[in-house]
Amino acid sequence: MIALRACAKLTRFLEVTGRRDDGYHELRSEMATIDLVDLLVLDEDADYLTVFNPFEPAVPADATNLVARALRLVGRTAGVVIEKSIPVGGGLGGGSADAAAILRWAGGVSAQEALSLGGDVPFCQVGGRALVEGVGERLTPLAFEARDVTLFFAPFGVSTAECYRAYDEMRVGGWRPSGTNHLEEPAGAVEPRLASSLAWLRAEIGPQVQLAGSGSTMFVEGHLDGSRRGWDMTGPDGILRVSQTITTPT
Repeated sequence: MIALRACAKLTRFLEVTGRRDDGYHELRSEMATIDLVDLLVLDEDADYLTVFNPFEPAVPADATNLVARALRLVGRTAGVVIEKSIPVGGGLGGGSADAAAILRWAGGVSAQEALSLGGDVPFCQVGGRALVEGVGERLTPLAFEARDVTLFFAPFGVSTAECYRAYDEMRVGGWRPSGTNHLEEPAGAVEPRLASSLAWLRAEIGPQVQLAGSGSTMFVEGHLDGSRRGWDMTGPDGILRVSQTITTPT
């Protein structure tokens, strides 16, 4: 058996710089890996996929799963058990991180090949800290910065595809993005509970609370309470699970 760590990615800022003719969006963002991991256990002599996922929505354990697709991309088979700790639909790239762990195990692929699995997979395959541009395939490594981060997990996820669809519809209607995350308002339009939770956290903690990618995880740099590793907060739309973590060099 082989155990693989799949680190989540934190998007510290995200700008949508354009939309290509094929419908994909051009981005400019800074991403960093954090010490929040899914665990993948591989049996190189088997062929199965099992997912232990405590979150909603459910993660398919079939050929559409990004781990299964990554195995096909590298021409390998293996029995894989995925133990999820990265929230599904949380904007932390959990599925991409899982796929990237498989790619690294198999020796790695080019950024363009990794991109065929999703826009976050090229970064997740490399990890660390980088400026990410294009549709996710152009990576400029940045020097590692050790940072404390506090995460706020909402009890729901946000579909990235629906978020970008809302972004396009809002742009057609005359809206223009602003701030450090151009997907914040579209994500709030897709999931109004996210907008109210984010507003509540900013009132409780301060305007420095940000949305991670397309959501639904929110974060603030620093540890709010060094004496506690994790706890819960009761927000306007349910329990927000709070977790302290750190950035990682890979």
